[in-house]
Amino acid sequence: MKDKPVVLKFGFLLLMIISSLYVSAQRQMENLGRGVVAVRQGADSVFISWRILGTEPDDITFNLYRKTANTTAKKLNQTPLSKGTNFVDVAINPDLDNSYFVKAIIKNQEQEASKPFLLKAKSAVNQYLTIPLKTPVGYTPNDASVGDLDGDGEYDIVLHQTGRSRDNSSNGLTDPPIFQAYKIDGTFLWEINLGKNIREGAHYTQFMVYDLDGDGIAEFACKTADGTIDGIGKVIGDSTKDYRNRNGRILEGPEFFTIFSGKTGEALATTDYIPARGDISAWGGKGGNGKNDNSGNRVDRFTACIAYLDGIHPSVVMARGYYGRTVLAAWDWRGGKLSSRWVFDSKDGRSPFSGMGNHNLSVADVDGDGKDEIIFGSMCVDDNGKGLYTTGLRHGDALHVSDLDPERPGLEVFGVHEIEEGTKGPGVAVYDARTGEILWHGSEDEDVGRGVADNIDNTRVGAQMWWSGSNGLFDIKGNRIGAQPRSTNFLIYWDEDPSRELLDGNHIDKYNGGRLLTADGAIANNWTKSTPTLSADLFGDWREELVLRSYDNQSLRIYTTTIPTEHRNYTLMHDPQYRLSIAWQNVGYNQPPHTGFYFGYGMKKAPKPNIILVKPAAQNIK
Repeated sequence: MKDKPVVLKFGFLLLMIISSLYVSAQRQMENLGRGVVAVRQGADSVFISWRILGTEPDDITFNLYRKTANTTAKKLNQTPLSKGTNFVDVAINPDLDNSYFVKAIIKNQEQEASKPFLLKAKSAVNQYLTIPLKTPVGYTPNDASVGDLDGDGEYDIVLHQTGRSRDNSSNGLTDPPIFQAYKIDGTFLWEINLGKNIREGAHYTQFMVYDLDGDGIAEFACKTADGTIDGIGKVIGDSTKDYRNRNGRILEGPEFFTIFSGKTGEALATTDYIPARGDISAWGGKGGNGKNDNSGNRVDRFTACIAYLDGIHPSVVMARGYYGRTVLAAWDWRGGKLSSRWVFDSKDGRSPFSGMGNHNLSVADVDGDGKDEIIFGSMCVDDNGKGLYTTGLRHGDALHVSDLDPERPGLEVFGVHEIEEGTKGPGVAVYDARTGEILWHGSEDEDVGRGVADNIDNTRVGAQMWWSGSNGLFDIKGNRIGAQPRSTNFLIYWDEDPSRELLDGNHIDKYNGGRLLTADGAIANNWTKSTPTLSADLFGDWREELVLRSYDNQSLRIYTTTIPTEHRNYTLMHDPQYRLSIAWQNVGYNQPPHTGFYFGYGMKKAPKPNIILVKPAAQNIK
């Protein structure tokens, strides 16, 4: 007994050492370029912005250059630019080609020039870039994701083209889901057709775009089936098989999981999807006759994400079910081999984790050990595939995870919850992301479909929250502080301050302010959800870009802000939680991304991300 305190002390010390090793491990992330972008504001005015990388020193400064036609490049700033990474050039000749590039200054030494951005002669006065599309007849551009598909340090787009689709609750045939890859300049890269044995709809095909093996080039991953055609024309499985039943549902036949090359679209590895359908009625919910759901509605509810489960390398997590049985399967893609890392399975209704998933999810390091957890509605799965906790608050439609309350240590979760099949409880709640402790709840026994939380009031510190039927804006403690915002949808960083703006459909508004953007000629997706094709910090400074489809479905438009700011921050894509948010944004009911630290009014300087940038090998970028 005398030795017990020594043993406990040694055990605690060992735990602290192990934890410190995990925290000090560096995550592999994309080696991005400067992302210089220039758009015309007026007859002779151009707005230019560029990135700071997450690994660069705080005192980095820049020189900005403009090269017009065949003239020598001219430096536009008199002294090094040390505040916001944006600039307004007011003396251009719009009838000539103008290209812009920056040179970083580190320790008084000017570095090499960035990749230039070419603003072509007679460019239109607008604030978007256009990507022409090869949209198949009868199809519509829908959700997109990004990754560096060719190793040039800039993002490329993977776009989900949707034809005739059906919700899981509806019968009927659908068109095969199609995916296309494009460079930002409009160069078409490849097309993948998932085939007739993959049903089209918001809950069926969740796709991940990420550099999974650390070679500097992103992969594309999703569920596949007999008849899927990869980007080089190769068929997966047996193309003669047709498993669609008379209701248009696919409840038999093999299900696969495939890793595709981001560069070519070629299928690199295919294996059986985990989990298999099993007993279709065991996935929860009741049919119209009050019996277990045998229609295929609940069994085919899929989600997915990317997570750094070892703190260094990304893994892809594919999930099935959330109304009842819930299964998450983690996969590693390393050295050309696909392997199962772990499988979490709630199994049945006796598990407190059953029925707690969402129509979406989030990924964050909730316990500070450097490794990610999956926050899935009212439950959390640890990095080792074990259930960390469940709040018991049921499933829901919207989820927000960040440092919503900077007065408390750690991250918080805000979510809305449905009332169905006789269940009761809060319609909205805030809980501690590490422990699941419920910090605040409201709208008791109400079915709440939408909700948002972030700092949108640029006079108050901390996140605000609001939801359908909230009749007001509330602080994160639950106090009503103002009128309910115009929309309960998406968010975007757009103007000069670090508070967020309201993104809804094709327009951006300032809370308690006016309209900042109306994207005439462009349209949002997903019917009443009215969500963007993508919203992310794709290039330029830390503000986010808005990707929408054109009315005629023949192009994408990437809108970028032209509002000057002196607020300086490294690219949000080098914050690990934000970057993973972009990967899962397309999943289920799309949700806006969040940083892993408090970003908003009264914020402290953003913490340096513990990352290492992966440069592709020379042979990978040929």
